[in-house]
Amino acid sequence: MTPKQLVQEWVRRFNEGDVEGLASLYASDAVNHQVVMEPLHGRAAIRGMFEVEFGRAAMTCLVENLFEDGEWAILEWRDPGGLRGCGFFRVRDGMIVFQRGYFDQLSFFRQQGIAVPERYLGD
Repeated sequence: MTPKQLVQEWVRRFNEGDVEGLASLYASDAVNHQVVMEPLHGRAAIRGMFEVEFGRAAMTCLVENLFEDGEWAILEWRDPGGLRGCGFFRVRDGMIVFQRGYFDQLSFFRQQGIAVPERYLGD
């Protein structure tokens, strides 16, 4: 599976809220760094993030652009409420080994009606 194809599958699973399916796309030692929080190390930590996020918010990823360059896929996205962001996915041997995402955390919380927590993923 190419990086672009893998991210297309990631988007499909994201839009289904499939936490286990999303987690299975990451290498066991993958790093996910959403810039609104510290990097997460390992599939279990990444799964935990998805559990928290899908537990507190209704999220949909609409692809605006998806590019591929070597091991990298670059996703520019929006959601139905107008929030925009982008993600960079490094893929090796058919698994995500690194992801970095950029979005406006405060706008996300306001849009979802979530009180701004002291820590992004809570305690």
